[in-house]
Parts: sequence; C-alpha cells; structure tokens
Amino acid sequence: MRWLCVMARKGKCDDVCWAHGSRWFADLVEEMGAQIIVEGLEHLRSVQKPCVIVANHMSTLETFVLPAIVRPVTPVTFVVKKSLVSLPFFGAVMRSRNPVVVGRTNPREDLTHVLTEGVQRLKDGISLIIFPQSSRMADFDPKQFNSIGEKLAKKACVPLLPLALKTDAWAAGSVIKEIAQFRPERPIHFRFAEAMMVTGNSKAIHESLITFIMNSLSEWKKNDTHC
Repeated sequence: MRWLCVMARKGKCDDVCWAHGSRWFADLVEEMGAQIIVEGLEHLRSVQKPCVIVANHMSTLETFVLPAIVRPVTPVTFVVKKSLVSLPFFGAVMRSRNPVVVGRTNPREDLTHVLTEGVQRLKDGISLIIFPQSSRMADFDPKQFNSIGEKLAKKACVPLLPLALKTDAWAAGSVIKEIAQFRPERPIHFRFAEAMMVTGNSKAIHESLITFIMNSLSEWKKNDTHC
C-alpha cells in the first residue's frame, strides 16, 4: 500500500487509485489464507443513486476492503474520526477521499457536522459509509450503535442501505488498534440488506438495523468453523 500513500501525498490519489489499492489489499488478504464472503450485492446495485451505508464496525479491515466492493457501483467516502485522517501513512489516502471528519468528543457537534457535510456529499453524488458505533468492537453492542445514519438519510432524502460485517480476522490491537495479529482462519463477511427510505419515526428502522446486524453475526458465529 506504500505506493497508494505516496500517490496521496502527491495529490494524485483519485477514485481509480483508491479502488485499485483496496482491491490489491483484498487480494492480499485472500492470498494470506482468509476467505472474503460478500452477500447482497444486488441490494447495493439496485439503489442506483447516492445512499447512506450503515454498518457495524469491527476492525480496520473493513475500511481497507469496502472501497473495492462499493466503489465499482457508486462513488463513496466515509464518515471517519479525526484520528484516522491524522495517521502517518494511510491518513493521506483518507484525506484524499474528502471524508466527513468528526471529533468523537462532542456528539451534538458531530451530528450537526455530519448532517451538513453529509448532505452535501450526497448532493454531489457521493454515497457515505457510516459506522455509528463509538469505536471498533469485536462484540456488537446495540447501546453503542447510534441513529446518526438514519438521521442523515432522512435529511438528505436518500436510501439507507444496511450492512452487517464480521472482520475479526484482523482484531484491534491492545495498544495500537491498527497493529494486531491477523487470523486468516476466520472468514470475513460482508452482507448488504435491502435499501429503505427513512420517513416519519425512524425508531422502527433503527431497531431493524440492529436486528439485521445481530442476526447476521449470530449466524456467522454459528456456521463458521473458527470464530
């Protein structure tokens, strides 16, 4: 990935470079013995307009792999915390993608910023990937899964696309989250559900998102040999 970081520092990391780097990383993960399983791509392809992709957040791996999955279908960027765009190497790549950056210290300010900047990205034809959890978590905690994705989709009048993922093959490190043991025996899962419009009271949609993620994680834990 060094070449991608160099391109980003030179201001030459465009969508093509980003998607190619992501595809290269996904191929490397599979060469190391891990299996990447993607389900529900038909739901992503059927949206046919900018959307808000809302997912649980388990490790750094999804940030690296998702562009290879999503970018061939729609221009996309992330809602990310400030520390990610400040990383010594990959930070330059993330900054080049014009993400929506939040501080994660003032929830009210973050919400206002995401709604303002997020709506603009969507108007510009760029889909957004949001991880509503406060941080990466190996075990999904519904209490940490906020409704910022539904609020943005509703304000922008765009579809919300649920995404459940299991990426604990690359677990968070105990000291530095990006540095940890890679476990290729653990299958890597991405599952998209059918897109939905957020109208009226979004509580039911929020509950359906949580149920979708929890059911997917439970199924994978049960069926995968190494969990």
